[in-house]
Amino acid sequence: MTGPGLFSDFGNKAKEILFKDYSDDQKLIISSQSDTGLAIGSTLAKKGGLSSGDVAAKFAFRNGAVDVKFDTESNVFSFLHTHISTTLVLADILPSCRTIASCKFPDYNSGKIEVQYLHDHASLTTAVGLSKSPAIDVSATIGTPSVAFGTEASYMVSSGNFAKYNTGFSLKTPNAVVSAILFDKGDAVRVSYLHYLDQLNKGAAVGEIARKFSTNENTLTVGCSYAVDPHTTVKAKLNNHGHLAALAQHELKPKSVLTISGSFDTLAMEKTPRFGLTLSLKP
Repeated sequence: MTGPGLFSDFGNKAKEILFKDYSDDQKLIISSQSDTGLAIGSTLAKKGGLSSGDVAAKFAFRNGAVDVKFDTESNVFSFLHTHISTTLVLADILPSCRTIASCKFPDYNSGKIEVQYLHDHASLTTAVGLSKSPAIDVSATIGTPSVAFGTEASYMVSSGNFAKYNTGFSLKTPNAVVSAILFDKGDAVRVSYLHYLDQLNKGAAVGEIARKFSTNENTLTVGCSYAVDPHTTVKAKLNNHGHLAALAQHELKPKSVLTISGSFDTLAMEKTPRFGLTLSLKP
């Protein structure tokens, strides 16, 4: 279905270029999927002295999916914690609606029920926490795939206050994407512009500026992405605080990707650069 999408999707393509897959940890991801709709995956990661791992299974059926994930974290001194996450997704219980139920054990107050309504010219999402003092989250968008306006809010029943309220818009053309979001209860704004450099969308340049009004703090980030060939992509970004990062992704075989990334502070050259390596294998 085409439509304005969800409010959380605003500026997603720019965020992918500026933030996705940049990492300074070591990670191994192995996953597989059967013809019956069952997918199994495992992730091992290490960052400094902290290690983490998870095992996940997802079963997709005709009008929904069940997702179960078991993960744990530990450091060089001790075992930290472990928990199990479960998610159930059901589509078309009502026309154009999708229902999502989730919970994380042993935190029994983490349960949540979410209902998404997706239409050609509008979307509405409502989520309610399953606890004694739940939060009620509501987001809505209206428009078309080219122009969309949206808003979201989170209301805390226990205090009677809004934990957040954000609003924004998104404008898409064949060559560019513009989005602006007012967030943090109106105390901050983020504007991004993405421009495709060629008709095949192999290259793209992004600029994003974020301002926090209460502290007069501005962050300007520029970045770019380019597909060197059908199997290799490179990305880089730099902000006005001197943080420079770059990465290269290469598809070793279909759906198996190697990512090498690095970053350093150009204003503190005496600091050691950070490097990350991620290997995602899908037999």
